[in-house]
Amino acid sequence: MYILGISAYYHDSAACLIKDGEIIAAAQEERFTRVKHDPNFPAKAIEYCIKEANIKANQIDNIVFYEKPFMKFERLLETYLAFAPKGFRSFAKAIPIWIKDKLFQKLLITRELSANLGKEIRWGDRLLFSEHHLSHAASAYYPSPFESAAVLTLDGVGEWTTTSLAIGKDNDLKVIKEIKFPHSIGLLYSSFTYYTGFKVNSGEYKIMGLAPYGEPRYVNLIKDNLILIAEDGSFQLDMSYFDYATGLTMTNKKFHKLFGGPPRQPDTDITQREMDLAASIQKITEEIVLKLIRGIANKTSERNLCLAGGVALNCVANGVLVRENIFDNIWIQPAAGDAGASLGAALSVWYLHHRKERKVLKNYDSMKGSYLGPEFSDKEIESELNSCGAIYKKLTENDLLDKISLELANEKAIGWMQGRMEFGPRALGGRSIIADPRSPKMQKQLNLKVKYRESFRPFAPSILYEHVSEWFELNTKSPYMLLVANVIKDKHLSITAEDEALFGIDKLNITRSIVPAITHVDYSARIQTVHKETNPRYHSLISKFNEKTGCPIIVNTSFNIRGQPIICTPTDAFKCFMGTGLDVLAIGNYILYKDEQTIRKNKLDYELD
Repeated sequence: MYILGISAYYHDSAACLIKDGEIIAAAQEERFTRVKHDPNFPAKAIEYCIKEANIKANQIDNIVFYEKPFMKFERLLETYLAFAPKGFRSFAKAIPIWIKDKLFQKLLITRELSANLGKEIRWGDRLLFSEHHLSHAASAYYPSPFESAAVLTLDGVGEWTTTSLAIGKDNDLKVIKEIKFPHSIGLLYSSFTYYTGFKVNSGEYKIMGLAPYGEPRYVNLIKDNLILIAEDGSFQLDMSYFDYATGLTMTNKKFHKLFGGPPRQPDTDITQREMDLAASIQKITEEIVLKLIRGIANKTSERNLCLAGGVALNCVANGVLVRENIFDNIWIQPAAGDAGASLGAALSVWYLHHRKERKVLKNYDSMKGSYLGPEFSDKEIESELNSCGAIYKKLTENDLLDKISLELANEKAIGWMQGRMEFGPRALGGRSIIADPRSPKMQKQLNLKVKYRESFRPFAPSILYEHVSEWFELNTKSPYMLLVANVIKDKHLSITAEDEALFGIDKLNITRSIVPAITHVDYSARIQTVHKETNPRYHSLISKFNEKTGCPIIVNTSFNIRGQPIICTPTDAFKCFMGTGLDVLAIGNYILYKDEQTIRKNKLDYELD
């Protein structure tokens, strides 16, 4: 039985196809359309999933949408009625869109399926709807390596729910507790994202990266005015400070007055205030999540915990959870946001609607390393490179790994496109930019000359799993780059008292460890452990680099530039290669050097479309 899961019409549209409970393919629509966070119907992602499964569209037994539109519309109406007459402008703007495009989403989805998959099928008869947070919970529990678990989901808002606790046992999954809109840890975090000048639903990870530069000096102000936190982690917001329930912005004048001025305008200088605000909301988030987890541990007898929802991508909070040892085991869905809800929707139909037996993989989750996207054959790679006018060489795998590991040791910035594309927001060695973590100049160079993004942003280490405890304060797997831990002290470098006293961005230029390119200003790193079983080529590359340098780590950041989705195809890879400061490009067994390319067009012609 084939089941197609879909998420769409908000942000990060995606599709996932499962066969008899096995995940066959999953991808975000943005990777194909090149529109970052594309919210539209995931036609191209669906097309890919069907192609990957090598089936015809009429073989799909169920299509399931990740949430219930009527319940969402109910929340919209009830919220406006509760706050009336405040927010009439927002109401007047939203209602026509809902009536035209969203209220009758079943009809809209059916039309899209007919247009893209064929009019001869009565797609409405095969279409089902899950609930938003149930989709998140299913995406976390069913692929996990646990036969039973507590499941916590946290995000902005689904239909009504913003936070939920579920219990999974075998093939069953039941939600037992919910916190409902407008009280939302995700929307609280997004309010500070907006206030500090970053884009909501995409800039939250920037706040997380900015937090170590600041001091959490606003924690008490936030707790005294914005939020009431109970001992079990339940929380309630004072909505008089926020505008997101009825307005066109996240925060209002009362919020701005509390923190001493209007929101920072995007692309203006980041000040100490923004750094301190980031540190403060990060600290509040960690407190809430910790209390929620302790409450769950006290409420249930479960020793395993699964996490999903956008807040579950806060890897700093996740690292705190692991260190606290509240649960024996924690597993986090790598596509924890709305894209991953397409997977959860499909799995919920298989297990809860069709009541199928669940088989757990011993010691492994069923996400296949999250390598669930497209892969390209040698013939396809050569065809696309030739169309781009690229100069390339084809090598054996051993020669390729030897050359790339040598170029890494020579401090070259390398585009690395190998195997299937990752599902979720993280590049995991399939569509990555890689570099030498020992280089003190690499962090700034990659940010400014390759990624074209803010200089404060940290980079992640990919490390051979067998060496992780030798370099980081971590003794568990982190294959999906969802845990932050500190570099161990014997890898630290001594710094002067003068350097120690620096504030804000001035901290950036201090070399703090023997792997400075992946060491954040608080000595932390967002770690990806690399496993031979799920990505043998990436594991072999890092092993070669380790043989040459004695360092089992490489820098790993997503293969894209600021404001663009991660690359998908060889053409995407070549365009990004030519439009940035990358030195070398490796696609499959093909290697390209920037100084050998004969094309001399303006570099902007080669930025991702």
